[in-house]
Amino acid sequence: MIKTEPHRRYWLMELIVYWEGRLTANHLQQFFGLSRQQASKDINQYLQDNTGQLYYCASRKGHLPAPAFKPAFISGDVAEYLNWMTGQRAHAMPSDPGYRLEHAILTPPPRNVSPWVIRPLVHALRQHHRLEVDYGAVSKPDRDGRIIVPIRFVNTGRRWHLRAWCEKAQGYRDLVLSRFHGEPMPEGPQQAPLPPDAAWNTTITLILKPDPRLNPEQQQALTYDYGMTGGELHLPTRAALAQYLLNEMQVSVKMLDGNPAAQQLILANHDEVKPWLF
Repeated sequence: MIKTEPHRRYWLMELIVYWEGRLTANHLQQFFGLSRQQASKDINQYLQDNTGQLYYCASRKGHLPAPAFKPAFISGDVAEYLNWMTGQRAHAMPSDPGYRLEHAILTPPPRNVSPWVIRPLVHALRQHHRLEVDYGAVSKPDRDGRIIVPIRFVNTGRRWHLRAWCEKAQGYRDLVLSRFHGEPMPEGPQQAPLPPDAAWNTTITLILKPDPRLNPEQQQALTYDYGMTGGELHLPTRAALAQYLLNEMQVSVKMLDGNPAAQQLILANHDEVKPWLF
């Protein structure tokens, strides 16, 4: 459905208030280039059209989601908010249906991520504060408490992570957003400057080649498919993201698939990349 301009603004209002917990006229001013008067007028119009959704909190100088708030213009999937916040997708909506082409998009099921998790993470990230979190990894499903300093959100292709300094591990970790439990608790400003994030600051190149077990015609097909040069595909990436990129390319580095047609690609510079892999 083509969204009208008021609906685009309603979408942004709900996106901000749901995931950040507070909406002000400044949000609309910055995103849509409105005057403060027009931004306030739009918020008041939303309140009239969607009664009971928001309420004004004088102490926080903004509108907050009401206890019975139910999104009407957003999906409630955290990826929608993070894609907007990090600028990874365009948000201008087409006005002429004649420009649309038939297409289909495979949409995986949304991860279970609560706004009560995201709100303190976003605040701590912006303020460089520490948080106590309850996190359950697959390797330790019993969960454990830890204190972290959020650094950035990272989209690995399949899901969103929070890259953070973990005081318990004394290192940087990628924490899957859907594995946080409860509400992160503020622990105040970070106590000392964090050490450099070597894996994030280091750029490496993954060199991929067709699986040599394939026949020449199959290898040539892959060379053409990926636009390889000299039979190789060179993919620069941050070292911290190397494993995720290999996963997205379906390149196994632990064992070859018994079927070379299923394996398709191999990592040619495994020894060079290995120190950075999980």
